[in-house]
Amino acid sequence: MEDVEKLDEYLTKLFEARGYPGMAVCIRGPGGVLYEKGFGVRSLEPRQGVDADTIFGIASMSKSMAGLACCILQAEGRLRLDDPIVRYFPDFHIPGAADDCVTVRCLAMHRAGIPPMEPLEWSIAMNSVEPDSEWYREMRRTAPNRMNKIEQIIDYISAGNYEPLGAPGEYMSYCNEGYAILSYIVDQAAGMPLEDFLKERIFGPLGMTRTVLDLDGSEAKALAGGNITNLFERGPDGTFTCDGNWSVLPPFRACACVKSTARDMTKYYQMLSDGGVWEGRRLFPPEVTESMFGLEYPLRKRPFYCMGLRKRQFGGKMICDHSGGLRGVSSHGGFLEGGYSAAVLCNEGELDVEEFQWACYNHLLGLPLETRHDYAVPSGRRFSRPEMLCGDFVSREGIPKHCIVRLEDGELSADCHGKKVRLLYCEDSRFAAVGWDRPEERAATLRFYIRNGKAWGVKCGTRIHQRVAPGS
Repeated sequence: MEDVEKLDEYLTKLFEARGYPGMAVCIRGPGGVLYEKGFGVRSLEPRQGVDADTIFGIASMSKSMAGLACCILQAEGRLRLDDPIVRYFPDFHIPGAADDCVTVRCLAMHRAGIPPMEPLEWSIAMNSVEPDSEWYREMRRTAPNRMNKIEQIIDYISAGNYEPLGAPGEYMSYCNEGYAILSYIVDQAAGMPLEDFLKERIFGPLGMTRTVLDLDGSEAKALAGGNITNLFERGPDGTFTCDGNWSVLPPFRACACVKSTARDMTKYYQMLSDGGVWEGRRLFPPEVTESMFGLEYPLRKRPFYCMGLRKRQFGGKMICDHSGGLRGVSSHGGFLEGGYSAAVLCNEGELDVEEFQWACYNHLLGLPLETRHDYAVPSGRRFSRPEMLCGDFVSREGIPKHCIVRLEDGELSADCHGKKVRLLYCEDSRFAAVGWDRPEERAATLRFYIRNGKAWGVKCGTRIHQRVAPGS
């Protein structure tokens, strides 16, 4: 492994260069904590620093806990990953799909065919104290109801006012609504709320004493004893404001509502790396982690989404991890095979903190700390049929996000969520989207899905945007 002092110097310089308000980083190995540090501040007035005990939001890192709960319940015979959703919610349907084929596994792997849609954004806007913005006003204007009950999500999906992405199991496209439903499936199968199940089966046995799943942050604040971060936002002039108003999204409990510390999260991930064993004690049978991210899921350089975790080969080792983002929350955490784990938690929203996580992995693998691990690398070749890819593709998660692909002077470019990028061909139908004037800045990885001579969709990161029909 790289020298810890070298890692600390690298992370400190990177944190200062990015100008983030506050961050906590922890790395754990078989012998315990290998590195742990708080950077920056958790509040402005009074100005208080981040330390190892500071509680942050973890946002979508919460999802693997719901996936783990499902796998534990399957091992105990109380649920099957291949159970159809209608067993738990008889009114749930996806247009054109046989109800029998839409299963717990499909939802947990984001493969039910549900395209990006609005309910999570509506739920946040209708139930949270949010700063005024174009997004906030538009979400409140368009919300059909408060989206504070799971039945409202079931009804919205089942109304079928959208084109499914394909047959259940065919395509992976990130879907928060699926994990909202999983929360309530766990409730039914476990005979207790997901919150209590996690506390009893995961948080308690692991000694995660500063971790809780709660909706509005009130339990986390009581647990924190004052050491909980505020949520920071950066203004147009670069200055920060902060408050303690957590995003409230009632039915989306398993999606994004866990609050924790970097230290606690490395306990969780190390236990997964060790197949369910913590400090010599087995918490559940080996088949639990096998069904969560085991051999049935491919290990390759490209990430494969299992049960709430992305699995990939990284520096010759298996890595399973996940990121997260909400207002005032940016996170990344995971484990490296062999009993190693790392977590990065930040208190400014919707940032990509993966480069910090990569540095942690590189430290464990003995690689240069700045080593990048992009899975799609520009090949220097041109795509044979670029005209197939041109068009307007949209994601309707919140305010519609467009990816408009053009062919200009023989080069593919895109207006991707309002930012102009060049598309550099990598392999099959994958492209690196890089800054128009700064090709060293990678904006996203795009994968096109082609049928009948043209792309019907493009995956931007983890969400499939569908082609906009002419005149719609």
